[in-house]
Amino acid sequence: MRFLLDDEQREFARSLDGMLTAADTPGAVRAWAAGDTTPGRELWTRLAEAGVFALAVPERHDGLGPLPVETTVAFTELGRHAVPGPLVETVAAAALLDALGDTGATALLPQIATGKAVVSLCVPALGGPYALDADAADAVLLVEGDTVRLAEAAGPVQPSADPARRLARPLGGTVLAKGPAVTAATAHAAEVAALATAAQCLGLGRALLDRTVEYVGQRRQFGVAIGSFQAVKHRLADTLIALEFARPLLHSAALALAEGADHRSAEIAAAKVTAGEAAYAAARTALQLHGAVGYTEELDLALWIRKARPLRDAWGTPAACRARVLAS
Repeated sequence: MRFLLDDEQREFARSLDGMLTAADTPGAVRAWAAGDTTPGRELWTRLAEAGVFALAVPERHDGLGPLPVETTVAFTELGRHAVPGPLVETVAAAALLDALGDTGATALLPQIATGKAVVSLCVPALGGPYALDADAADAVLLVEGDTVRLAEAAGPVQPSADPARRLARPLGGTVLAKGPAVTAATAHAAEVAALATAAQCLGLGRALLDRTVEYVGQRRQFGVAIGSFQAVKHRLADTLIALEFARPLLHSAALALAEGADHRSAEIAAAKVTAGEAAYAAARTALQLHGAVGYTEELDLALWIRKARPLRDAWGTPAACRARVLAS
């Protein structure tokens, strides 16, 4: 099976990379962490205009999808640039609502596709009682057992390892759907969320590696660049190999989801644990090779480093993903 992207998909990635490079994404991340969502919402609108969120919404709801492969292409770039907001949760919510069919929140789907609705999704059974960026979302979906609710409010923001990942507990809510269909729809949404998070991890890891390679080429000790030291070369090579190993697993998982393959859950779990661990290893490498400067909040590198651990564990911890692979 061929896991290489085609020309159109590669051009889509390049266009997103160019747009996000030109934008002040680090500034938007810092503002989001401080509670100012205006720059992040402006960036969200530009991503919607590029078709990012429409990829997860069916054509009958004004979307372009669902297109899992293209979604992973987009989310790899979102991870590369550390874009803030409940990006994964929004596309997972779109998958949930589409799978449920006619509910009181189906009208959200066209709004998701156009970027007018930022949606968070909380499934306590899968990731704890908190919703990501519930205070900034236009809607928060809460799944408890076989019931989906549209939350009416959110509790206070809780501290997080990544300040730009603002966590709050959704409170109350109107019942949108209940019954066995909810269980199946939630499982599908969780697969979409795990796949998109794996793509974010891959992009995040590549960004950390690229920044570290650039730094070790400039930082000098004993009159030479530290990048010329064998120990540094080996550390960077190990990081690159781990990330490159995750890439085909991610593409294979996206194809399995697109085709509705029976083994898709295991493939997504394999991609998630591999990409998540690779990104976390890239963060540790970046921190070590940047030395003391890597710890400073003023350095933009910190925005990427602090995302690695939460993304590794979001929508499937390494242990849970490995168990799913072994059970297949």
